[in-house]
Amino acid sequence: MQPLNSTTAPKTLRPERIIQFGEGNFLRAFIDWIVWQMDNRAGFDASVVIVQPIAQGMAARLQEQDCLYHVNLQGLIDGQPVNSLEMIDSVSRALNPYEDHAAFLALAAQPEIRFVISNTTEAGIAYDPACRLADTPPASYPAKLTQLLYHRFRAFNGDPAKGLIIFPCELIFQNGHHLVDCIRKYIELWREDLGADFEAFRAWFEQSCYVCTTLVDRIVPGFPRKDIDAIQQKVGYADQMVVQAEAFHLWVIETAPNLSLEQLAREFPADKAGLHVVLTHDESPYHERKVTLLNGPHTVLSPVAYLAGLNIVRDACQHEVIGPFVRRVMFDELLPTLNLPEEELRQFGSDVMERFCNPFVDHQLTSIMLNSFPKFQTRDLPGLKTYLQRKGTLPKGIVLGLAAICVYYRGGQRPDGAPIQPNDDPRIMQLLTDLWATGDTRKVAEGVLAAKDLIWQEHGDLNAIPGLTDLLTVSINSILEHGMMETVKQL
Repeated sequence: MQPLNSTTAPKTLRPERIIQFGEGNFLRAFIDWIVWQMDNRAGFDASVVIVQPIAQGMAARLQEQDCLYHVNLQGLIDGQPVNSLEMIDSVSRALNPYEDHAAFLALAAQPEIRFVISNTTEAGIAYDPACRLADTPPASYPAKLTQLLYHRFRAFNGDPAKGLIIFPCELIFQNGHHLVDCIRKYIELWREDLGADFEAFRAWFEQSCYVCTTLVDRIVPGFPRKDIDAIQQKVGYADQMVVQAEAFHLWVIETAPNLSLEQLAREFPADKAGLHVVLTHDESPYHERKVTLLNGPHTVLSPVAYLAGLNIVRDACQHEVIGPFVRRVMFDELLPTLNLPEEELRQFGSDVMERFCNPFVDHQLTSIMLNSFPKFQTRDLPGLKTYLQRKGTLPKGIVLGLAAICVYYRGGQRPDGAPIQPNDDPRIMQLLTDLWATGDTRKVAEGVLAAKDLIWQEHGDLNAIPGLTDLLTVSINSILEHGMMETVKQL
């Protein structure tokens, strides 16, 4: 089988217009795939230069294949299974700034560069005051970016047209706002190093560079170890950089304060490629939608389905009893708490259900159960409170999910002998151990709801929510007396 590189496979040469900090599976299966789609469907005519953000990485391995690789998309689209293989040629090269810092800084002087995209993990957007302008390179990603921006400012004498549009894709809320804050801190930290350029560089960044907050959504399992032999036989290349991902994708981009939506759409024409890329003035409703309609049902369905004797998310969603429960929580209890148009929310919910039913992914329920109480606090509790405010009654499905978490954290075994092994903050684990040791389910409910400092934080003591203590106690008792399956049937 022949190796995969530009001598054995076709590779289109396009102008380098994007700098990408990060070479991991997600960016290659999401961003670089999107750029490839835009190149082929919308005449975007751009290639990506990958910058390895930390000393240890995969830039050299990508270079061995001339940055060619295949993306294997799997899942359901409109109810139909998808299992595609596409060779991505949107990456021109990959460089390691720890080995060739001069090549990294030389990117700043390339006139056609217009975009910077990053995914340096949730910890990547962080301010490290030890970073200096003269470092080769600085340790943190924001410091590297600030260094690059300054060299671009110098290379083009502060030309406003040479500012950059920056899309951070790190999985933190308001990532763009955090990145701007870090860059401003570095400019101030480096005031003496910048010397006479300080004020002009700071003004150029504020006025000519555009940092957008974004939300990304695609599950990327990564290298398909169990399928790699079959994939390589199918494509005819010894591709060692294959990335497997779900078929669904969504990218929400909140434009920067000084960048109009019209200009952003003109410069980044994802809509013309038929992609699920949303350009907006406010990313927060979409963030809330994802957390509420994807993560929220996940957190509730997992303990309910596991205690009902199931093990896989797909099986839970397709079960004749648990499936309707999941849809009830999603569409009847959580969806009405959101503020986007109902039709749009229902379409997103339907897409989520398709993702949960992905026939190619065996998503273990127990893998979702890690840190269930903090997850419920961020993903489901806001919906519970909003539902009560708008409907005047408690959402029984969500409360049953909380009861299921409480019972799951008791430990032990399911009726079929499968282990129940909760995993959370040791202090939360001890609290549940102590509460269950009382033998009083009312005390369990009251004690969990009262854990404002340990679990609920700014939400306070949840016993103050009218009717919640009673309903949670009733739900816990029903699970213990009748079993989870019968409890869900009664609901």
